[in-house]
Amino acid sequence: MKSTIATALFFSLATASCLAQNPLHFGNNIRTADPSGHVWPDGKMYLYTSHDEECQEDFHMKDWYAFSSSNLVDWKTHGPILSIKDLTWADNFAWAPDAAYKNGKYYLIFPAGTGFKDRVNPEKSTKWMGLGVAVSDSPTGPFKDAIGKPLWTTPYANDPSVLIDDDGKVYLYFHGMNADYQVAEMADDLLSIKGGLQKMDMGGYEPKMEGPWVFKRNGIYYFTMPENNRVLTYYTSKSPKGPWKYQGEIMNEEHGNNHHSIVEYQGQWILFYHRWLETPGCHKKQRHVAAEYVHFNEDGTIKPIKRTTTGVGDFPERIKNLKK
Repeated sequence: MKSTIATALFFSLATASCLAQNPLHFGNNIRTADPSGHVWPDGKMYLYTSHDEECQEDFHMKDWYAFSSSNLVDWKTHGPILSIKDLTWADNFAWAPDAAYKNGKYYLIFPAGTGFKDRVNPEKSTKWMGLGVAVSDSPTGPFKDAIGKPLWTTPYANDPSVLIDDDGKVYLYFHGMNADYQVAEMADDLLSIKGGLQKMDMGGYEPKMEGPWVFKRNGIYYFTMPENNRVLTYYTSKSPKGPWKYQGEIMNEEHGNNHHSIVEYQGQWILFYHRWLETPGCHKKQRHVAAEYVHFNEDGTIKPIKRTTTGVGDFPERIKNLKK
């Protein structure tokens, strides 16, 4: 009897351990944030992230990483795939990247900058940021700065989101200083923009935001973002340039900023985001990449998403059951 109980307890604990995958287990102590999720021709899920320095006081960040998985549970680390030291035009602020695949090449669209942000006396700040483009023959790099300069210098810009539409056109969304809710169409080689920046119609509601992520599902375009840099909210449209209709909250606030991506993988829609969690050895909460399932209503609106400790830990079993 004791043996039976012990065996049952073992399997119960093993199952709980298997499902407890939030934050995601990257197999090391690297601190990551701002996950950009993509599925490439090899069928794997790739996450492109920023890299927080251990116990960092501020967002002085120096490189970018990638992680790959076939089951969203077991992850392989790649990187750094690009570093600030590889750039001639920036020396800091290796913040939230995005990635794209086109013409047989992999592109990393990344923000970087110079100067100093004075949080005590903001009027003394000299910080500037712009968007660069790096290219590789491999989804895991190494990536090489392809143009040796930012795509533009004014306005200040970071947090890129790239959408390649069904017709092959490439759209670049971003967070900009006094320039939010704008879009640029990129050239076919993704090394420049054409036609300048275009202000989009957001239906009259334009709160403070950062980290836009735009995706398409069933003919509907979704413009998602951390509203007031904290709460994930979204708009929908029938066009990649709007006009957009505000749809409300997806995920509520937790301690600090959030930054995310939403992507379909093997028939399941997944939200990748970061959490601020107590971290051994650090005197303040640190950022860790996590994931949750995304569910849609029949009209295409997104159901509210809660943070969980299990995340997508049951993904391998879920997919196995779908294939039966």
